[in-house]
Amino acid sequence: MVVSSSDLKSRLHPIINELAEIIVATWQENLSLSVYELPEGLGYVEGKLEGERLTIQNRCYQSREFRKMHLELAKVGNNLDILHCVMFPNIEYPLPMFGCDIVAGKAGISAAIVDLSATNAEKILSTDYQQRLSNLEEIIFTDKRDLPTWGDIFSPFCLFIRPNSEEEEKLFLKRVKDYLTIHCQVANQSKPLSNNEKLVYFEGQKNYCLQQQKNDKTRRVLEKSFGVEWAENYMNSVLFDLPSF
Repeated sequence: MVVSSSDLKSRLHPIINELAEIIVATWQENLSLSVYELPEGLGYVEGKLEGERLTIQNRCYQSREFRKMHLELAKVGNNLDILHCVMFPNIEYPLPMFGCDIVAGKAGISAAIVDLSATNAEKILSTDYQQRLSNLEEIIFTDKRDLPTWGDIFSPFCLFIRPNSEEEEKLFLKRVKDYLTIHCQVANQSKPLSNNEKLVYFEGQKNYCLQQQKNDKTRRVLEKSFGVEWAENYMNSVLFDLPSF
């Protein structure tokens, strides 16, 4: 079977395609990218969820500062479109985790989240990040959502909303680009850590991945579509894999 990524793109909600283009373009503008090879057979997968076709397409890159930059696009039948993005820093650099997700249905965007989650011992973003994020122009969204119970990994700058208009959708895309640009700029200026310091950031990244794996909705969808063993492998080797140390 010949796989066409353009087929998935043509079926996704336009806002998801637009955000995916913004993310990749921002990476290309600010970082020196190379392809990150995913485990065989997991770049593009198809399955069934309650009779509906489930399609998942992954794109992954790496750079000096980031061991893996993962962008996942998924579609469930004609009812649900998903964008999921996480940037996993190389633990040699004192960087937080960038994460972004959008969930879209026939009624529009039901959830949109972006954050920079600290991985240091204090679980607090550095002064540089705090100053740059605080200096961004304030944007008011009308429908802010509550974070999940496992969401203690998120920072005070976490934006989790349900956009109520096309204008709010555009403002969310702008804010993602703002966060992503700041993240890449700080990364470019980062200096390598000592071995002792690396362990701190390894533990911080490990905690982030373990907390994210508590997202039962994602796990249930994967288990129903591909089975428990496949879902576990995908969660551990694609979505939230741990760095070597």
